[in-house]
Amino acid sequence: MLIIDADQIRKHLDWPGTINSLERFFAEACTVPRRQHYTISLDNQPDATMLLMPAWVAGKYSGVKLVSVYPGNPDKGLPTILGTYLLMDGATGEVVAQLDGAELTARRTVCASALASKYLSRTDASSLLIVGSGRLARYLGFAHGAVRSLKKLSIWARNRQKALEVADLYSRAGFDCAVTDDLESGCAGADIISSATMSGDPLISGKWLSPGTHIDLIGGFKAGMRESDDQAVARSTLFVDTRVGALSEAGDLLIPMASGVIGRDDIAAELSELVSAHHPGRTGDQEITLFKSVGTAVEDLAAAVKCYESVVSSGNG
Repeated sequence: MLIIDADQIRKHLDWPGTINSLERFFAEACTVPRRQHYTISLDNQPDATMLLMPAWVAGKYSGVKLVSVYPGNPDKGLPTILGTYLLMDGATGEVVAQLDGAELTARRTVCASALASKYLSRTDASSLLIVGSGRLARYLGFAHGAVRSLKKLSIWARNRQKALEVADLYSRAGFDCAVTDDLESGCAGADIISSATMSGDPLISGKWLSPGTHIDLIGGFKAGMRESDDQAVARSTLFVDTRVGALSEAGDLLIPMASGVIGRDDIAAELSELVSAHHPGRTGDQEITLFKSVGTAVEDLAAAVKCYESVVSSGNG
């Protein structure tokens, strides 16, 4: 069994290759049981969450991810998301690799956003606003930049010092990147808005959105979490990673559904329908599109297989 740590995952999960792997697996007959959530109540800090996420392609590969989400961890100098992924031979059940779950999750999450953007953002989209300053915020520019020619990046976060750190990372990588202190103007001037926060209250207002904007919401993973308001959802053509996940966990959609702003039928398509051409994705340059992701085990399996096969082919296995 291979032990694949975070450094190896960063080396072998390049942005274009990982996006392509996700695209292939979303088009395959991948079995994904509903993931399990367990709330862990903690004293004097926010509740934590444990998630179990299995998936398999019969006869090829199977895998399961165990993830812990501890919102209070940044105050302790620790990552919010921790976890482990076990990859198995689909024909025998033998465990072939154990991968760092946090790094795998971060990279597959932003690559799923980039995959959606490939179908949903304008082909001439050149400006990206990143909302947030955590690990995902530090990867989103690279992933989106793998499918669109980005000329300008902006960063907004509640903690300005952390926003400056994210902006500096992108600037050193060669991006034209700056911090914006005004979220409204940042949204109005962006072709793509990618939000990766754990906000329980809306941050992005629909009245700020310019025609042709693509909104990428990846932070919230519970029914009570949301990053956009009702107007943003109502103005947008709605897409999700999976309907089953979104309709049970995506507060950005469930909350406006509960108040009658939108209905279930307003979800135009999920990622598998986009990659298999069952839905065309964006249909016009003035259309506002919104992609809501809560994560799916398909993405974990696709990324784990890509990483494992890359490690083996490099001779490190």
